[in-house]
Amino acid sequence: MPFIGTRTTVAVSPEKREAIKKKFGTAIELLPGKSESWLMVSFEDNCSMYFKGSDKKPLAFVEVKIFGSAAKASYNKLTGEITGILGTELGIQPDCIYVKYEEVPNWGWNGSNL
Repeated sequence: MPFIGTRTTVAVSPEKREAIKKKFGTAIELLPGKSESWLMVSFEDNCSMYFKGSDKKPLAFVEVKIFGSAAKASYNKLTGEITGILGTELGIQPDCIYVKYEEVPNWGWNGSNL
């Protein structure tokens, strides 16, 4: 039950959304037991964001939420993939991307909790 939400200052075309979504679907498999078949992805583009007091560079804030937990090494690999994907697809430098992870013990789906 993973979720990846991306907020960015960059405009994201439908074609770029599709490309990023597909790449996130592959990248999520770096977390054991996670797959694209359960992945939900959201995008908020053209956001007003500041980093280090400036809004002059393209920025992104990515939230990854999972049901359960994963090892720190797996999160580290996924961070590398996410920053690489956003760099390739949107031209955002890795030092302008924050990635936040949240492990969720209770997750609702299909009218009940898992």
